[in-house]
Amino acid sequence: MSLIQETGMKATTNVPSSTSMPIDASGDPVNLERFDGGSLAVQEITMSFGPLKVLHGVSFEVAQGEVVCIIGPSGSGKSTALRCMNRLEQPTGGDILLDGESTLTMSADLLRQRVGMVFQQFNLFPHRTVLDNMTLPLRRVKKLSKEVAREWALAGLAQVGLSDKATYRPVQLSGGQQQRVAIARALAMRPEAMLFDEATSALDPELVKGVLSLMADLAQRGMTMAVVTHEMGFARRAAHRVVFMDQGQVVEDGPPDQIFDDPQSPRLKAFLAEVL
Repeated sequence: MSLIQETGMKATTNVPSSTSMPIDASGDPVNLERFDGGSLAVQEITMSFGPLKVLHGVSFEVAQGEVVCIIGPSGSGKSTALRCMNRLEQPTGGDILLDGESTLTMSADLLRQRVGMVFQQFNLFPHRTVLDNMTLPLRRVKKLSKEVAREWALAGLAQVGLSDKATYRPVQLSGGQQQRVAIARALAMRPEAMLFDEATSALDPELVKGVLSLMADLAQRGMTMAVVTHEMGFARRAAHRVVFMDQGQVVEDGPPDQIFDDPQSPRLKAFLAEVL
């Protein structure tokens, strides 16, 4: 994994990384090298905030193991659509399927175990160590023992190149490192799909490369991913398909070569002329 080098304060306590494959609550080994992703289907969803309609029949699919990048201008509805996929916003119409099952009838807790999400902000508990931030959801939601949760957390930190940061607090980490911890925390739940909402927008430019490299690595390992991004280079390189949204609608949906090299709609052509 091609991660940029980032520096931080040294931890006061050494926590060894896990050297064996972590186990689940039943004692069975868990392989963190590959992901068994699920599929997502957004079907004609609408969304309103009072009288303001922000999504107008949005539809797209993310096949198992596929990376779909969602691009578009600010206010196009792309982040709202993504938040609907995790029930942080409740669509007012349409449906969203996970492996063919409606997510709108699932409990929110179950859905968020199965579909992880990474935000612009890192949402780490500032008074807890990295290891505590990692193990807390594993113990409370997954009901893992302290020992098993620790194994999963250390394995997850190793996956994002932060094994030596387990005893740090968030303030001791760079922004890029904090975002990688947030990604590792979501991945440790073993979700079937991951949603990324402008995961690099809060980072300084020199820290963006490391997070994008990590996301590209996840794609190579088969994670199903829907990614709202303004990083056009990442969308071109890592996505299987790119969805362009404007004014709460999907305007174009196709492979990166088509979207970036042969756009069909005047609106997409105008957007690319501004951002490329």
